[in-house]
Amino acid sequence: MTKRSLFKNAAAATLALTLALPSASAFAAKQSATSLAPVREAAESFGAQVHWLSGSQTILVTKDSHKLVLTLGSAEALFDGKPVALSEPVRIAEGRALIDAEFLTEAFEVKDPAQSKANDGTQDPADLFLKALLAGDGAEAAKYVSASSSYALPAAMLNQLWTNYETVFGKAAGTPSKSQSANSVHRNVTYAFQTSAIPMNLTLRLNAAGEIDDMYIAAATSSGAYQKPAYEDSAAYTEREVTVGEGAMALPGTLTLPAAGEGPFPAVVLVHGSGTNDRDEAIGGGKPFRDLAVGLAAQGIAVLRYDKVTYEHTFKVAADPKFTLKKETVDDALKAVALLKKTPEVDVSRIFVAGHSQGGYAMPLITAGDSNGDIAGTILLSGPSGKFADVLAEQQAELVSRVKQLGQDTTPYEQQAAVYTSIAAMVNDPQYTVDHMPEQFPIQPAYWWFEQKNYVPAELAKQQSGPMLILQGENDWQVTMKQFAGWKTALQNRKDVTFKSYPQVNHLLAKADGLSIGAEYAQPSNVSKEIIDDISAWVRGIQ
Repeated sequence: MTKRSLFKNAAAATLALTLALPSASAFAAKQSATSLAPVREAAESFGAQVHWLSGSQTILVTKDSHKLVLTLGSAEALFDGKPVALSEPVRIAEGRALIDAEFLTEAFEVKDPAQSKANDGTQDPADLFLKALLAGDGAEAAKYVSASSSYALPAAMLNQLWTNYETVFGKAAGTPSKSQSANSVHRNVTYAFQTSAIPMNLTLRLNAAGEIDDMYIAAATSSGAYQKPAYEDSAAYTEREVTVGEGAMALPGTLTLPAAGEGPFPAVVLVHGSGTNDRDEAIGGGKPFRDLAVGLAAQGIAVLRYDKVTYEHTFKVAADPKFTLKKETVDDALKAVALLKKTPEVDVSRIFVAGHSQGGYAMPLITAGDSNGDIAGTILLSGPSGKFADVLAEQQAELVSRVKQLGQDTTPYEQQAAVYTSIAAMVNDPQYTVDHMPEQFPIQPAYWWFEQKNYVPAELAKQQSGPMLILQGENDWQVTMKQFAGWKTALQNRKDVTFKSYPQVNHLLAKADGLSIGAEYAQPSNVSKEIIDDISAWVRGIQ
């Protein structure tokens, strides 16, 4: 629940899609082995639009004046009204429709967007940008940056950026490995570096024109630790890629829909905790938002989750000196609600918003911003009830106490606690405001902290109404039971609020053996089935 990187993670690897393909000469099916890729990701990576026509089990792909109609289970498609053969029938796997990626790009005569800025007409602009970045040549690197992101990635900063990275992660050794994936907003090219200190991943986010639109860097994490929950049934849900919002800060997301029934279904928007979270809110061996999505969809509830703005647009966010909680969390949650209102499979009268950790902390602000009354109810999952700075100090004291109970050396934890307690005291100091902030505030942007220094979620919620479900793990050190008690005290006169806490459950909403201090986050974990069942029962009970 701190502004540290508790929830930081590298982008989850997906099917790599190579766009540099030969010029299309025919649509005949190839006899050689084919490479299947998700239709939506493959098509949207070169600017095509994808529409799922659920009533007829068909998918419409359009770009410019061309139309491709695909039918699930069929090895024949229609391109501009003419039948064409596919090497493999269109199929569903893990909720995604798959197609021969090469056929798709040849059909629309796609050329590699990398060629637009490559020196020799063949190189990926991501590689060229990286080469200049490693050389400390900011002016050259800036040539590959989109005009809309030039303020966030200026040449002067790019001159020193790699040197700064190596100060933190250590000197890079050897040639990095490269992988890529695509979502509804960016083509993501990730370079994995082995360094002298901490292995790291650098992800370059490219727009449809093949320009660098943003970047994301994080310590490399072990892949494969996450395990699907026992309650997951892949046949019980379908998923499709969606886009939350529009323009320069649009966010890619996933809409998970129940496979049984035609709907419209009640739906839940998932709102992240603090940090740079992806749509799964992945950390270590857990993916809490993915678990919630598949678990709830199996019980007839649609779920929308999306990559957080600090994850998808990291440098653009960092370049905003007046970045606020509203910009980080509130605005996008409301945009997600607006998207669900336009989704045919969703019951627009039963759209709920669930916030985890900081997402729960921001929930009263989200409710206040819902001027049209589109939100049918809210769910708080380990959400703080008090001021953010106070929660920061409280969680550190709780961590030290727990480490001491376990008989471990508390020295490093006490040192960390002292740092964060001093930060909290600085935020609470009445002399400091957004108009008069400390010159050397250690966590940037300072504006984020001082703009909301007097915001108390429970006090705002006390003035509001509407069904509310507040759930809390009793084994959570990041948001403690004191915060849960704060909600109960503040909202004791509200008759529309339901409270429940869970023994053993930690901050990742998973049951943990023993006292949680966060070390268990690295191990595979899943959201408690009891939590999913309780959310499902509560949502279905709100009419």
